[in-house]
Amino acid sequence: MRRALLILLLAIGPPAWAAEAMTAEEFDDYTRGKTLFYGLGGSAYGAERYLDNRRVVWSFLDGDCKHGVWYERDGQICFLYEDRLDPQCWTFSQGPSGLIARFQNDPEATELYEAEDIGEEMLCYGPDVGV
Repeated sequence: MRRALLILLLAIGPPAWAAEAMTAEEFDDYTRGKTLFYGLGGSAYGAERYLDNRRVVWSFLDGDCKHGVWYERDGQICFLYEDRLDPQCWTFSQGPSGLIARFQNDPEATELYEAEDIGEEMLCYGPDVGV
């Protein structure tokens, strides 16, 4: 039964919600002023707060937050964070429940989805304090 369903899905093509990649303007309009939580394979992956002037704050929901900026390059949305010099580029599209983000720097292309309610908060604890 599963195999027949898979063959049928492959024969009819991509799902109707598989939209084109968002432009920078569409992405900015959708995200600006929001904090979005992302999931991967049914588990919480991380959250990103989208600020004015294409500034962002990312967290893997561990209290360690990274500030950065985003920009458009070759139809992709690329992020530069304070702790990385290499851009992290994604394509975003609108799915039935929110954004779908596909990582472009990896041939295996991680795909994240916007999670509606994962029961987590985006907390930023600040810099490490020590003696």
